[in-house]
Amino acid sequence: MISLVVTLSLVTRIALLIKSESAVDLTVFNLLGIFGIGLFYDLINALYFVLPLMLYIWLMPARFMKKRWQRFVLFGIFAFFVFGLLFNIVSEWFFWDEFSSRFNFIAVDYLVYTNEVIGNIRQSYPVEIIVIVLLLSTAAIVFLLKPAVEKAGSQAIAFKFRSLWMLGYLAILLVLYFFVDNKTRQFSDNTYVNELAGNGLYELFAAYRNNELDYAQFYKKIPDKQAFKMIRQQIKTPESHFINNDPFSIERKIVNPGAEKRMNVVLISVESLSADFLGVFGNKQNITPNLDSLASHSLLFTKLYATGTRTVRGLEALSVGTPPTPGQSIVRRPKNEGLFSMGRVFKEKGYQNKFIYGGYGYFDNMGYFFENNDYQVVDRNKIAKKDIDYENIWGVADENLFTLATKEIEKTINSGKPVFAHIMTTSNHRPFTYPNGRIDIPSHTSREGAVKYTDYTIGKFIKEARTKPWFRNTLFVIVADHCASSAGKADLPVNKYLIPLLIYSPGNIKPAKMDRLMSQIDLGPTILGLLNFSYTSKFFGYDIFKLEEGRERAFISTYQSLGFIRRDSLVILKPQRSVTTFLPDFKDGTAKPSQSNEALTNEAVSWYQTASYQFKNKLMK
Repeated sequence: MISLVVTLSLVTRIALLIKSESAVDLTVFNLLGIFGIGLFYDLINALYFVLPLMLYIWLMPARFMKKRWQRFVLFGIFAFFVFGLLFNIVSEWFFWDEFSSRFNFIAVDYLVYTNEVIGNIRQSYPVEIIVIVLLLSTAAIVFLLKPAVEKAGSQAIAFKFRSLWMLGYLAILLVLYFFVDNKTRQFSDNTYVNELAGNGLYELFAAYRNNELDYAQFYKKIPDKQAFKMIRQQIKTPESHFINNDPFSIERKIVNPGAEKRMNVVLISVESLSADFLGVFGNKQNITPNLDSLASHSLLFTKLYATGTRTVRGLEALSVGTPPTPGQSIVRRPKNEGLFSMGRVFKEKGYQNKFIYGGYGYFDNMGYFFENNDYQVVDRNKIAKKDIDYENIWGVADENLFTLATKEIEKTINSGKPVFAHIMTTSNHRPFTYPNGRIDIPSHTSREGAVKYTDYTIGKFIKEARTKPWFRNTLFVIVADHCASSAGKADLPVNKYLIPLLIYSPGNIKPAKMDRLMSQIDLGPTILGLLNFSYTSKFFGYDIFKLEEGRERAFISTYQSLGFIRRDSLVILKPQRSVTTFLPDFKDGTAKPSQSNEALTNEAVSWYQTASYQFKNKLMK
């Protein structure tokens, strides 16, 4: 079984290497690392993998091992595990196709939401054909293993000797569990090389163990008082002042003189909308004609960076305005109720807040999070079957979502209250399906089609909104939750985090371009600034129009790597208190190692350390 696991792991590695050959630096050193370190992890994975079989052989009396029926049991065990290994190869192939990565934190998340994930797989791939091929392959492999399995009875040994073998085996597993992790594979500057040197199943369980990362335990630290002293200096802006002298507080009063603008706010966070999909960012495919047209009549932000690679990370940034903390997004974490949020600010101003989503709110804990942070959740359950033109496992078609949103917006406005509606789209997601006849790209063919369909629905929504009496008093904000892909040769390729932001409100917002560096966590304070609101804030974000020139910064991350962009530098913080500084190319995403700067490193640390401290100690509430 160990030989089988290692062999199939090698086959997987070779297949993924061939698939990604153009992105891998094929040096002798890298190839030795890929296959040498890869073999190391394959063997470790195999030792974990055979645990059930070891337990079975250990506990099965020797006299039974010699029985003929025992062969059929062993054939069954091997058939089950061989099918699982082959299924894992196929799964890794498709996961790599989507994320250019071995199984990671995302895969752990997907195992939790089996309904959506299995449904997505069934709608995206020919599952029945794949399973038939895997079953036939399993039968062939088990047939080839028949002579070895049939010898098993003659090799039966006494229980006490089996126990000694088992004891030694378990001792090895304990040593591996406590003294070996998945960091050895990170030997190269090329992310693809490091991923290929890993083992998918081993990475899956490593991600499961590490999905909650304590910043103070795993990352570079400075004394908490020093970190907060620095962050209080960095977070203060001309229109704000701290309300107390508590050294661990960032609570401050934001004062914007003059009358407040009680406008409706419609925030559309678009699934996986990379900036480079839009014509205004240089795309030549004409897949966003409506957004490109809107951009010419909007306030367009050209250097906005998403904080992460998942929807929940984007929702976290847009709602609670905090740098990404390592591990799970706050949206997914326990004790995330009653946080200081955009919902709270709007509620205190007399607004009704709604989070409107075309899927089911339980997915990724979105419903619970928003319900417990001053939003009313309106999801797929609110749409009658007869009103759905199309749906897939992720949610209803975006046009049906916007029809629902219009109804909810008007319901609130007709009640006499202004509305803050946060709409989350779903159509730009594999399997890239949508109603036929809307655009000139057939459904279920490409991401470009899904992008163009979502663009079509946004254009239709805005066009219909223009006929409504509430249109003139509404701020439309269109932003991505994250990019479509985060993979690149660098650990954190900055070009894979650039997202579009349009603020559209004819007669209220003059068309212009904002070219300053900006983080996704700055959007909330910037919107509140455009409304001229005065309020008490616990946000880490800036109102970009009040911020002095030269103080801009942005945050980008995976679940373990925390990136800090300042001017032309990128600081990356990793577990094991690792800190590296790079000069990134903002166009192609590559990054050259740069000499570390203590002041810049401490600045990066202060943002992430204080954000983690604030959430852990319930100071965000």
